[in-house]
Amino acid sequence: MVQIKALVTDFDGVHTDNTVLVDEEGREFVSCSRRDGMGIELLREKGLHLLILSREANPVVRARARKLRMEVMHHVLDKLPALDDWRREAQLQWEEIAYIGDDINDIDCLKACGLGAVPADAHKDAKVYADLVLTENGGKGAIRELCDYLLANDLVLTP
Repeated sequence: MVQIKALVTDFDGVHTDNTVLVDEEGREFVSCSRRDGMGIELLREKGLHLLILSREANPVVRARARKLRMEVMHHVLDKLPALDDWRREAQLQWEEIAYIGDDINDIDCLKACGLGAVPADAHKDAKVYADLVLTENGGKGAIRELCDYLLANDLVLTP
């Protein structure tokens, strides 16, 4: 049985619904689900390592991570080597990590981690490599659904 010690999330398409609003000065705004935030809080209370790993360079990624009290690595073009460095520093095995991503640049991480999940509206090629295809869309409760799944199935290894 998989025992999860960490949750790693992509940002766009996972925390958000992949929609971006841009004002006349070029500032970008996204929408995130508060339900997802509660799920992350429940996992934090269990002692899980929490990381946002994103290709996106927008400062909104860091702001959301700060709000959720998650570690963040953003503007990462090749996610797997960055995740491997973080994993080794946190003294985690690949099978102890749950990863949620939604697009083709998440496939390597989905394959490497102990549990790979994608939102319902993930890219079809990412779905092929997921252990779990969620029923909720990105930015609409997919992270909360994954958190609830981990907790309900006793997959969280508490310290």
